[in-house]
Amino acid sequence: MSDDTKPSTLPITLRFELERTDNPLLYDDLIRVKKGAKRVNRLRTLAHHGLIAEQQRSNPPVIQMPQATALPGNPPSDAPGEAEPITNQLFAAPLVD
Repeated sequence: MSDDTKPSTLPITLRFELERTDNPLLYDDLIRVKKGAKRVNRLRTLAHHGLIAEQQRSNPPVIQMPQATALPGNPPSDAPGEAEPITNQLFAAPLVD
């Protein structure tokens, strides 16, 4: 395993200054939290959620849409061209009890 691919177990230490003009939304969120460990944890949480959102944006989940089913009284037809359009099934005569 090369040095580029093996995960590091060393902690990362960051020290940076952020002015409101650099990123007002981030600045306003961080300034409302008491400085010190709480502010660091808030920044860590925002960074973590941002990474998750970025990954989901690049790999969106595939959503399976349910198949349309026939309404009672309108059995589905396997023959091509004989199936009643779904909109006609939705607006068919009301069911009677």
